[in-house]
Amino acid sequence: MSILRGEIAEQPAVLARLLDAEADSIEALSARLRRDPPRFVLIGARGSSDNVARYAQHVLGHLCRIPVALATPSLYTLYGTAPRLDGALVIGISQSGASPDVTAVVADGTAQDQVTVAITNDRESPMARTAAHVIELGTGEERSVAATKTYTASLAAVAALAAALAGTPALRDELRAAPDAIAAQLALPVDAAVDVASGWQRCAVVGRGANYATAFEAALKVKELTGIAAEPYSPPDLMHGPVAVLGADNGLLAFAPPGATAAGVAEAVTEAGRRGAPVIVASADPGASLPLVRMPEWLSPLGAVIPAQLLAAGVAERRGIEVDRPFGLSKVTRTT
Repeated sequence: MSILRGEIAEQPAVLARLLDAEADSIEALSARLRRDPPRFVLIGARGSSDNVARYAQHVLGHLCRIPVALATPSLYTLYGTAPRLDGALVIGISQSGASPDVTAVVADGTAQDQVTVAITNDRESPMARTAAHVIELGTGEERSVAATKTYTASLAAVAALAAALAGTPALRDELRAAPDAIAAQLALPVDAAVDVASGWQRCAVVGRGANYATAFEAALKVKELTGIAAEPYSPPDLMHGPVAVLGADNGLLAFAPPGATAAGVAEAVTEAGRRGAPVIVASADPGASLPLVRMPEWLSPLGAVIPAQLLAAGVAERRGIEVDRPFGLSKVTRTT
């Protein structure tokens, strides 16, 4: 078995361990934030961590009604014009904590006397050392280039912070049940979807709400593991022009877990079918080409990303690609 598949399989245990190990530090952070609520959140991240930030935009907005902005790191590292952050909560998300531009965002938040948080797999990393609070992912070393367990652990860290800030015990109970749901998700088949996607050269990936982030992460996994040109969209954005790329050789991967966004995703699926595009739908409905375990909508990205990871791995293997070191990519990218 590849290192990648081994790390995919670790995810239920990783999440359970994180939720236990970091419960006290997340509660202490949320208590600090409840005493002096932030006006907004600014998040610095790159790659898969940037997709976690997209999830944070949804879940902190939906559950806590806090606006979330994604940082522009070049303002810090290239232009020297960092924005004023009065009333901000500044979060850096990086599995390595080694990216200079993400570290610069957190360091500037500290310099401006704002509350800063590092979500990272390395408590001793440069980013963690600049932050006042650290949520350590504790995944163990992630050796495969494609992020899997660090991605879901980062999602869980954000979800735990949102639930703590919301102060609703039912949300915490739902989150505690997530590792078992993800274990069940790992047992569901993806072979039929791999058959469909193996011949693709291009595809669109759609998701909305909490799973807008899943569309971006799934597209990233497909691109970096298979070389397929996968582009993420919300269903409305797809319909505003990019739908033209869909056709017999260019498919659609759609994430439609139960919830408020399922109907809009279904419209995109219908249009893709009208254009003759092969379609893979990740859904909890019977007969779905990528079956999903039912989870609370706000937590559904933790489950929905699992078949995306397995789909990308399966297609790469069919194409003879070395999934642990695809296309000469490296694990840590230090961007400025």
